[in-house]
Amino acid sequence: MRVITGSARGVRLFEPNGRDIRPTTDRVKESIFNILQYDIEGRTVLDLFAGTGQLGIECLSRGAKRVVFIDESADAVELIKKNIKKAKVIGGEVVRREALRYLEGMETFDLIFLDPPYDSNLIEKSLNKIVEFDKLNEGGIILCESRVEKSLSDVYGPYRKVKTYRYGIVQLALFSKISE
Repeated sequence: MRVITGSARGVRLFEPNGRDIRPTTDRVKESIFNILQYDIEGRTVLDLFAGTGQLGIECLSRGAKRVVFIDESADAVELIKKNIKKAKVIGGEVVRREALRYLEGMETFDLIFLDPPYDSNLIEKSLNKIVEFDKLNEGGIILCESRVEKSLSDVYGPYRKVKTYRYGIVQLALFSKISE
């Protein structure tokens, strides 16, 4: 697990012990950042279900203004903090909190990563909370990572599915906030 490009390019991040945290594979991560390459610099990012923090750290390395990392696991929070320190990136805020509760707050974002445990129904619940509390800025992007078998609606309120990508057993669904 390494940072692909930017100020922390090539830094190898600490990996989790055990199987409680499932990091995004390097192949999928490279694909994510090929898709988002022009939508990161100067943006505010939410890395929900952050795990190792690698997606948010990649954003900070590429010039994101600020990244909020959310995870309810104490082990994950400590791992994220260690990885931010190792990558020497600034603008990261790590919060230990249950993801759905965090979405009830006031802050909005330009980019939201949703990568919950695959065998949960947290992607749909998270998307519904994002809509309910209008967490995405106009023109913002939500990127969801799930198994290919996971079917996500094309419409969640003012959010529309823009595109779906498949990489082996992994599916990436891209949503954007459409102006009324």
